[in-house]
Amino acid sequence: MALIGDQIVLPYLWRRYLSFLRALVGAACLWFFAAQPTMERGTFAVLLAFLVTYSLISIFWRWPDRLDRSGILSLVLDAATFFLCVTLAGDAGFWVSAIAALYLFLSLSSLQPWRQVLLMTVLALAFLNLTEPPGYERLQPSILLLGMMGCVLALQKTSLLERLSNSSHQAVHYRSESQRAREAERERIAADFHDGPLQSFISFQMRLEIVRKMLQRDVDAGREELELLQSICAKQVTEMRSFIRGMRPVEVDGLGLATALRQVVAGFQSDSRIPTTFQAGFDASHDDLEPSIELIQVLREALHNVQKHSGASRVAVRLSREQAGILLEIEDDGCGFPFAGSFSLEELEMLRTGPESIKRRVRSLNGDLLLDSRPGSGAALRLRVPA
Repeated sequence: MALIGDQIVLPYLWRRYLSFLRALVGAACLWFFAAQPTMERGTFAVLLAFLVTYSLISIFWRWPDRLDRSGILSLVLDAATFFLCVTLAGDAGFWVSAIAALYLFLSLSSLQPWRQVLLMTVLALAFLNLTEPPGYERLQPSILLLGMMGCVLALQKTSLLERLSNSSHQAVHYRSESQRAREAERERIAADFHDGPLQSFISFQMRLEIVRKMLQRDVDAGREELELLQSICAKQVTEMRSFIRGMRPVEVDGLGLATALRQVVAGFQSDSRIPTTFQAGFDASHDDLEPSIELIQVLREALHNVQKHSGASRVAVRLSREQAGILLEIEDDGCGFPFAGSFSLEELEMLRTGPESIKRRVRSLNGDLLLDSRPGSGAALRLRVPA
């Protein structure tokens, strides 16, 4: 099945199969009629031959299907094929009438809603009672049973089509959301690279120019500056490794939130050599909490800022579970932010200060943020997000 706009239609190949079956049913009725000793009802036979010819054309060319966008023509042709087969076959050709009825309700349940299936069932029973063709008493129970089954299949088809339509709309929504997330992540990486490794390389380039000039005036002072520059380069290599590690996705398959955050803390302590502790409350230490990639990235960025800007000698990370959600705290004893006091996410946005990428991720989590800054004594970051 395919979705075109808000309408879901059967693929062209299935419609070709139905046209092929219609042609077979009509041809079987014509063959049975031609085998009879008397050739009565010539007009009906001509009409049936026309339907067979049209069905054969529909198999190999698509223009009949383009003319029948709404499916009304197919409904009329299928009903006409059934009525003609019942009229021409008679009592001896009951099997032809039964096959025509089976095809009719197969086509109806595939192409039409349940109301049309029910209407066609009533019309078929009324036609049999009014015309009373030979063998109609045996055909009536089959029509009733096929009509009931066709209504059930049509209802099930409608339910499946609605679910398919909803899934298609959700897929479009998720695709646009993922596109926006990719763009936001590209902007964040570009901003972090500009503020981090790029600035370090620019500073390194300026120091190289200073060393060149010093070597022209004083070789010994230039050598001392080169040794200092070498240590700065080693520090920049460490910072670049930390930056690359921060961009790598976290392997969270089979892990709980506490275990994933503990791995991030362990990796940070190994890279930065800053003593870092991780504590998880009793309710948050179990693996029943699903890991959140956004929350893990928030912790990564917070620890990266601590390493880069705070000059801290220790860091403490705590995870706890509250009734309304999850509380994540990151606290250090570094230099703190340039401002003092406690500020919420709304206040930080009004003052246009605080870590932008962390604020953006907290907003995407529908969470809240409290930043406590003590210049010269450290800072604490507290995040509350829904569980």
